[in-house]
Parts: sequence; structure tokens; C-alpha cells
Amino acid sequence: MSEALADSGSVDASKRTWLIASGCAGAIGGAAAVVPFVSSFQPSEKARAAGAAVEADISALKPGEKMTVEWRGKPVWIVRRTPEQLAALPKLDGQLADPDSTRKPEEQAPAYARNATRSIKPEFFVTVGICTHLGCSPSDKFQTGAQPSLPDDWQGGFLCPCHGSTFDMAGRVFKNKPAPDNLEVPPHMYLSDTKLLIGEDKKA
Repeated sequence: MSEALADSGSVDASKRTWLIASGCAGAIGGAAAVVPFVSSFQPSEKARAAGAAVEADISALKPGEKMTVEWRGKPVWIVRRTPEQLAALPKLDGQLADPDSTRKPEEQAPAYARNATRSIKPEFFVTVGICTHLGCSPSDKFQTGAQPSLPDDWQGGFLCPCHGSTFDMAGRVFKNKPAPDNLEVPPHMYLSDTKLLIGEDKKA
């Protein structure tokens, strides 16, 4: 009798172990099923590479600062220009290769950014951070004045370290530089005062 009870106890213990293991496996499987479901709300890597629009929160961006987001595998810079940087733009026209962005206008910027500041809102400049020469990524040179590889009257902008092309704070290329065109302005729109959508410029 005692042996039968012992056997029954060991069977119950085995059943308990099996039930616990099955329950855990079910919970893990359920959680694993939820992950791809939640992930489906976000653009896939393939969709982003194909050009899915990307949101950018610019609420923390201060005057004189830049942030970078990725769109189509490219760095897109969002620069919040200072009043001084904006005031310097028209003074540079004579030094620029294409001050009015008339070369390949459809490739360089959407119609709403073909203006003196190359932007929707003058304060915020949005551009693809890739040099139009050989695809290098220029460096920020926002500080004004003489610096290595820059003129003494430098007013701030970007310098491509590979071959020396320089761009002003509107991404316009200076004369006699290897880069043939201004930096590209991608399609974009404001979702609110603090949110930008890169890669799309009209509401669905």
C-alpha cells in the first residue's frame, strides 16, 4: 500500500513538472508571437531602405545645433540656424557656384525649398549629408573665422575633408570646388511645430 502511494506521488510530481514546463513554453511562445506583431507597426529595414518616411522630433534642437536621422540609408541633417547664420546667407551669393539652385533644380530641392534659405521655415535647414562630388560626408564647420582649409572670412557651413569642397549654411557649394552641385534637400514636411517627416511632403 505504501509503495502504491509512493508511486502515485511520483506520477503526480512528474505530471506537475510536465504541466509547468508546458505552461512556460506556451508563455514564451505567446511572447515571441507578440514581438513580431508589435514590430509590424514599425517600418522594416527593407521599407526604410526603399524610402519609407522617417519622423524626427526637433523639440530639443537648439539654435546652432544639428541632428542626424537616417532615410534611405543616407544621413539627413536637420540644422537649426541662428539669426546670424541666416543673415550671412545673402552676403555669400557672389562666392557660390549656384546660389539660386538653378542647376538640376528638381534633383537638388523640392519647389518649396527653392528659395534664399533652401527651406520651408528659414530657421530649420534639412539636407542629405552627402557631398555631391564622390559621396563623402562633410564635417560641420559652424564656427566662423579663419580655420584650417577654410577662408579667413568663413561664415559657417560644411567642409568635405576628402577633396576640400565647402558649403554654406544652406548647403550651397562654393565656386572652384570639386563638388558640382549644392547639397540635396529631401522631400519633407512639418507634422507639427516640433515634428518633421523626412521623405514625404504631402498628407495621405
